[in-house]
Amino acid sequence: MRSSNKDGKTFAPSLEAVSRMERLLLPTTPLSLLLLLLMSLGLGWAWTTPDCVVGDSSLLSNISYYIPFCSLAPGLHLFASCSNVNDLKRTLTALPRRLEALCLQGTVSILPADAFGHFPTLQLLRLQLGPIRITSGAFQGLDQLQHLFFEHPTSCCLSLFLPPDAFKPLRFLNSLSFQGYCLNSSQNIQLPISLSNLTLTHSCLTELQELQRLFPSFGPDSSPIANSSPWSPFLEMLDLSANIHLSRVGIRALHGLQLHSLRLDGTQISALELLNSGLLHLDSLSLVGTGLEKLPRNVTAYFKLLALDLGRNQIQNIMDEDLPGFHSLEHLNLHANGLHSLPIRFLSALPQLQRLNLSMNKLGPTLVLPEVLVSTNLRVLDLSHNELSALPSRAFSLPQLQELWLGGNNISNLSNETLRGLRWLKTLDLSWNQIKVLNPGWLSSLPALTSLNLLGTHIEYFSGRLLQGPQKLSHLCLSSPEMLELYPPWPSTLLSLEVRANTYIQFSVPHGEPFLYLEKLTLQTSNVLLYPNNVTIHFPSLRHLTLRGCSPSIFSSHQSQRFFPQLPFLEHLHFWSNHEGPENLQLFGMPQLRVLELGDMENPPYYSSPMNLEVLLKELPQLEVLTLSNLNFGNLSDSTFRGLGLLQLLLLNSEWALGMDSSLQELIPQMPQYVYFSNVTFICQCESSWVGPWATQAPNTFVYGLQKSICMANASDYSKTPLLSFFSVHCLDDLGLQSFLTSFTLVLMLIIFALLGCPKWPWLHHLWTLFHAWWWKLGGWHHRSHYHYDVFISCCRQDQTWVLAELIPALEKPLPDGEGLKLCLPERDFGVGQDRLDATFASMKSSRATLCVLSHQALGSPWCNLELSLATYHLVAKSGTAHLLLLFLEPIDRQQLHGYHRLACWLQKEDYLNLPQRSTEWVAFWEQLRRRLRKAVQEREDWRP
Repeated sequence: MRSSNKDGKTFAPSLEAVSRMERLLLPTTPLSLLLLLLMSLGLGWAWTTPDCVVGDSSLLSNISYYIPFCSLAPGLHLFASCSNVNDLKRTLTALPRRLEALCLQGTVSILPADAFGHFPTLQLLRLQLGPIRITSGAFQGLDQLQHLFFEHPTSCCLSLFLPPDAFKPLRFLNSLSFQGYCLNSSQNIQLPISLSNLTLTHSCLTELQELQRLFPSFGPDSSPIANSSPWSPFLEMLDLSANIHLSRVGIRALHGLQLHSLRLDGTQISALELLNSGLLHLDSLSLVGTGLEKLPRNVTAYFKLLALDLGRNQIQNIMDEDLPGFHSLEHLNLHANGLHSLPIRFLSALPQLQRLNLSMNKLGPTLVLPEVLVSTNLRVLDLSHNELSALPSRAFSLPQLQELWLGGNNISNLSNETLRGLRWLKTLDLSWNQIKVLNPGWLSSLPALTSLNLLGTHIEYFSGRLLQGPQKLSHLCLSSPEMLELYPPWPSTLLSLEVRANTYIQFSVPHGEPFLYLEKLTLQTSNVLLYPNNVTIHFPSLRHLTLRGCSPSIFSSHQSQRFFPQLPFLEHLHFWSNHEGPENLQLFGMPQLRVLELGDMENPPYYSSPMNLEVLLKELPQLEVLTLSNLNFGNLSDSTFRGLGLLQLLLLNSEWALGMDSSLQELIPQMPQYVYFSNVTFICQCESSWVGPWATQAPNTFVYGLQKSICMANASDYSKTPLLSFFSVHCLDDLGLQSFLTSFTLVLMLIIFALLGCPKWPWLHHLWTLFHAWWWKLGGWHHRSHYHYDVFISCCRQDQTWVLAELIPALEKPLPDGEGLKLCLPERDFGVGQDRLDATFASMKSSRATLCVLSHQALGSPWCNLELSLATYHLVAKSGTAHLLLLFLEPIDRQQLHGYHRLACWLQKEDYLNLPQRSTEWVAFWEQLRRRLRKAVQEREDWRP
């Protein structure tokens, strides 16, 4: 197989698979090793291959679970993410030229010049390539690149060498990031004047003075903005977080530099040292996790900071003398500091404050906010996870407040007086509190409220009348531990509704009142009920529907039982069931559906009935994205995608025993542009061998995930056989491979005959004699005395009665009543305490033939399948030296045996017999069985494998 010209994959068999092929085709000789080497060179196999996924982020954003690709900047669509990269040139050659984002992970020692010259539209480049040396001109041709990241996933420092002019071609570079790299071997790196964000985290920096050596743009005379306005910063953001050894700033280390934001999270730097750094301007300072015990008053006042992030520090108390100097602050984060209280004049000392985060402190149980001015500008207040249990009347005298976050507390009661004074409040979060009952009119003082979150509360009965007061409520989230009953009337302005309950959610709608303008609905429960059951709820504007845990009956085909009768504008449906399985799911009345995600949350796929995808998808002509997970639909064929001409992305996740019908080959030109396989187990069958070439050669499709996929031979086969290795080893129907083997063998034979016919080389005769003796010994051919049995009998426990009563006497009795054969029956002849697996393998090896008695019970027996696997192993491993006969006790569809790849070729040889159903055919049957066994025993009379 050749590398794809699109997705950068080269499918190659593993070393184990190649070794298995070698055993099948050739004896283990120096000559065979040479042949194997030539084959590997001729077929272009590689021992390690890149694993690339190519996709459109606008499609993938509709899928709720993880697909391996790199994080992208907003607005970027076509991307490629490659792992296991060690040959950079080969990987890049196989990728599409119009990429907008590229992420590479692997091991590459040198980044050569013009490495990415074939990607002129690239805007984001993320490199995780280990210790690497960048050459001059490596980024030549990336005229549109805006984001460049050098990353190492662990927090250790790897060496990275950058020449001074490395970034010279990047005229529009906006973000540059180094994570986990040490730049000590580099210096005088010229940064593009367009750069806005510079990140250097998890590095070996010890003081900020080192930045001037690395980047001379930080120097006092080389800043490109030396003569510009002091309010036009060179860098918007400098991030030096997680440099655990960074403890000193240094005199004039940042001289002449102007910043919007400086992040020193997780460092040992003292904020006071910034006063002597020469920094001209700073708007935002982040000191998260630096061990601060007091507010950095002097630094805040000196730079007149607008934003200060002090999260995860140790500021447990704030004194009045700490407050002067904070009058310019607009954003203050004191998250997770262990604060017990705030000074009375706290908010008065911060007149410009707009956002205050006090989450995960200890301000409860009774909230006491400090004295505030009526003219305060506070817009956002976060008091979540503060052990609050009681909110007094008029607890919030904040007339400009727009967002109030109270989640994760112990609040149980709320009244109109509690929230009075919040006239402009738009977002109220009360999630994960102990609220059980809400009083009518509790929202009457919040006319501007648009979003209300009550997830994690204990409200079991919720009426729309509780929402009176807000005039534009558009987003509502409700939940209860067990059951939740909902009653109208609902606000006509409601656009988004999320409801959760473990047991059931009941919509009580006596008059079938519709949700006229609802666009997004999420239901997470086991059952969705309607009361009374003869009414219907209409969702005429619904566009996004998410159902988790619901029964498929919610989409019943009976019009009178359907919860969703018609969804004419629905575009996105995400349905995950956790009982019954969605095999009976039927989707009607969704003509505009573009994204469909189906999955079974709990049931293992092999326990549920197969789903009929053809019936499910036939009413969805506009479908663009289809993702199926854990559904056990069994087989993909051309009928599955009939009528889905607009399908662009197909994702199959956690599927078991999946078959790819050969009829799909006719649809290859019309297959979706992106096909992803994630954790899919296929059926080991050569009928699907077309999948490998299709994945690497399809002109219009990017295929991902086949290289990691495995296959199973039958229902009891739990071995992890790589799918592509199986095709390479067992499916030798590929015309190119056959032609290569045939031509190579002919050439090799001609060379050998020419050498043997040369009279001047008498030593060839001795060599041939030694080779002949060695060949026979290696082949395992020995005297017949090594055979202990004539026939090994394999059968299941349910068929033993017939085997002992009919089959054994007919074969073991002396002539003329029987055949006088020595039989091995595991249940009879294996010793007590003997390991059955070892005994089975040894007995088959010492038997001239194997007779497998097959029935439906036998095909479902793990031991019979194991014995059948061992028998066919002998057939393939030492072809021509073993015999296998199949005896069918009852009619069995041969399609049930196609899953076991090795049986197909033997059934074609007619090495099987069917037990007759009529007594008149018994004499002929026994004669045929005895004749076939006599032939097998006679052929092995002198030699055995």
